[in-house]
Amino acid sequence: MKDKFYAYIQNLQDQICAGLEAVDGTTKFREDLWKRPEGGGGRTRVIENGAVFEKGGVNISAVHGKLPETMQKMFSVGEADFFACGLSLVLHPKNPMTPTVHANWRYFEMYDESGKVIEQWFGGGQDLTPYYLFEEDAKHFHQTCKTACDKHNPEFYPKYKKQCDSYFWNAHRNEARGIGGLFFDYCKANESMSMENWYNFVTEVGNSFLEAYVPIVERRKNLEYTPENRTWQEIRRGRYVEFNLVHDKGTLFGLKTNGRIESILMSLPPHVQWVYDHHAEAGSEEEKLVNVLENPREWI
Repeated sequence: MKDKFYAYIQNLQDQICAGLEAVDGTTKFREDLWKRPEGGGGRTRVIENGAVFEKGGVNISAVHGKLPETMQKMFSVGEADFFACGLSLVLHPKNPMTPTVHANWRYFEMYDESGKVIEQWFGGGQDLTPYYLFEEDAKHFHQTCKTACDKHNPEFYPKYKKQCDSYFWNAHRNEARGIGGLFFDYCKANESMSMENWYNFVTEVGNSFLEAYVPIVERRKNLEYTPENRTWQEIRRGRYVEFNLVHDKGTLFGLKTNGRIESILMSLPPHVQWVYDHHAEAGSEEEKLVNVLENPREWI
């Protein structure tokens, strides 16, 4: 399973990067290959200063070795070996009318002393973070997520949409990071889903990413915007940074397993503002977005 999924994310990285380069039209991804001293490595691809994407990354990694002590405590296990691989992406467009997007799909195994697999699971999802709310974009993104889920279980979309709203919640701000999507974790074999079934589901979601995001970018990338729109975008990006550094489990896992810092922190936007005690103007488009972030909606 680990070889099969790693081959899948290598191919998916190629597909997604090609699709995004076509949308941007001016800039290509830069590639870095890296190795982790304790075992494994990855392939980082970053795009910067494009016509559409101010900064973004589409990264894959496969790491293995002894489970660090901090992770042993998290999983409530003793010494163990592990393998983890995944694709993680974040894209920060230049135009404030175009939303930031994040996605990842990952697989994890843990072994006993004899090398036998004692735990294995999938995780992942995809979520949208707009700076200005276009309801048709939110509906399109969520409908694409639901269509992918429904091919495997009609209960998946409402369950994983709710988990996404719960996970990407900036508790210290009492608001969502964005308008959500899907989030699933610890997807293990059970009576109704084998690991093969989970593989088919996770790859279905991964294959839906470009369909979920690219049409939105095409609609918004050439819209006019003002310096004030840009300021608002940078203030909202600050909330994105806060979530990633305070709450995100993926960031924590990368730091605790001695991952490559440049790859882990590529999710952070290049231009951000923190304005003291800032509030959106009453009745504005900015306030419209905040109201939705404070009270997550059903989009389907």
